[in-house]
Amino acid sequence: MTRLLLLAPVAAALALGACATIPKPLQGNYAPVALSAAQSGTASTTPVRWGGEIIQTEPREQQTCFFVLAEPLDSQARPQRGADSPGRFVACKQGFYDPEVFARGREVTVTGTLDGTVQHKIGQFNYTYPNVIASNVYLWPKRPLYVATPDYGMWGPWGPWGDPFWGGWGPWGYGGPMYYPPRVIVVPRPAPQPPKQ
Repeated sequence: MTRLLLLAPVAAALALGACATIPKPLQGNYAPVALSAAQSGTASTTPVRWGGEIIQTEPREQQTCFFVLAEPLDSQARPQRGADSPGRFVACKQGFYDPEVFARGREVTVTGTLDGTVQHKIGQFNYTYPNVIASNVYLWPKRPLYVATPDYGMWGPWGPWGDPFWGGWGPWGYGGPMYYPPRVIVVPRPAPQPPKQ
């Protein structure tokens, strides 16, 4: 009985974590439409929910167009960073959107309706962009940055023998094992040598 009581909060937390919610502006039922089908023009007038990384934000007279490197969406309808991109699309929405806010590299998810294709140059190449008339352009918050540091475990970088320079903290050192935080080792640059005569 005690075990069941202890497991209940864990199960509840896992259930809440599994129920990832889609932001309200992006909710709805959207049939998966491949970019290749949209590039061929066979999927016009189809509602879509696409997302990816902004390549360029271009304000125009009455609307702003977002050129996006598409990425698959996760269970929250957020682009999956690092996933293979199926291509590019452009989404245009009425109004002005500041390119400094909707900047290159930011993640967006767009809902709207396909409306044919447009040609836009990538370098000297004419690329066919599926064109989306956007009803929502959802700008995702920036992801937190993580700095990877080596994990040496409880013994530290020198194993159970301890630090050879600062004394032993292993099982034969000063009274038992000790956790070592990740270390930064600075190696001095050797002094320049005088030129040989």
